[in-house]
Amino acid sequence: MSLIDSKWKSCILDELRDTSMRPSELHKVLPEAAPRVLDLQLKELVEDGLVAKTIYPELPPRSEYSITELGRSLLPILDAMIEWGEINQDLFEKKYGPQR
Repeated sequence: MSLIDSKWKSCILDELRDTSMRPSELHKVLPEAAPRVLDLQLKELVEDGLVAKTIYPELPPRSEYSITELGRSLLPILDAMIEWGEINQDLFEKKYGPQR
């Protein structure tokens, strides 16, 4: 649990499931996340081996993040959590209001 215990790590892994993304693309699809927090959590995901960072030797430098096989092995767990949330959505909307 400590590998994905923060709010945005599971969202990052979900976004990277089908494609590699540049940091700016991740910031656009997760606008609620503060850029500093997102960058820190990306760094932690790379350190834990769940995400790979590729730096291209260009000017200006360009980097991309992609999910690793280890990170991909967490997707069934994330999918189960998403399904659970969808099944119980009404309960939580009554308490917290509509979510996106």
